[in-house]
Amino acid sequence: MSNTWKNLTGWASVEGQWLRRRHFNAEVLAHLAEQIRKSEQNHSGELVVAIEAVLPSHEADSAQRALEVFGRLRVWDTPQNSGVLLYLALDQRRIHIIADRGIKAEPAQWERICRQLQQDLAAREYLSGLLTAVASIEQVLQQGAPARSDGAAPGNALPDEPVLL
Repeated sequence: MSNTWKNLTGWASVEGQWLRRRHFNAEVLAHLAEQIRKSEQNHSGELVVAIEAVLPSHEADSAQRALEVFGRLRVWDTPQNSGVLLYLALDQRRIHIIADRGIKAEPAQWERICRQLQQDLAAREYLSGLLTAVASIEQVLQQGAPARSDGAAPGNALPDEPVLL
C-alpha cells in the first residue's frame, strides 16, 4: 500500500532522485569502477552496474526494465557472451542481476547477492553494500566465467564505470 501511495503521489521518483544524488556521487562511482576493474582481472566476465533513480514512464516493471537496460547498454555484446548487469531501480527499491548465456551460474546465486545488497542498502550501507555485491559477483564469475586458459589477458569490452540512468 505504501509503495502504491508513493507511486501515485510521485514521492517514489523524488526519493529515487534524492538517493542517487546523495549516495552515488563521483567518489562512490570511482570506488565502484576500480572494484569492477580489479575483479575483471580474475575471470572472463564483464560486469556493468546501472543505477536508475526513476523507472521511465513506459516501463513500470523493474525486471523488464533491467532486461531493456541489458540490451541498450549492450551488455550482451561481449566476445565470450560473458556480460553481467547489476541493475538498481532506486525508486522501486528493486535490484536485478542479468547474466548473458556464456555465464554458468544458478539463479539462486544471483538472488542471494540481490537479497544481501537489498539488506545493505536498507541499512544505508550504500558503498560497502555495492562493493560487497561486486565481490560476490566476482566469486560467481570465477567459477562460471573463469579466466582464459591460454593465459591471455582478459579483454575489457564494457566500461567499468557505473552508469547512471
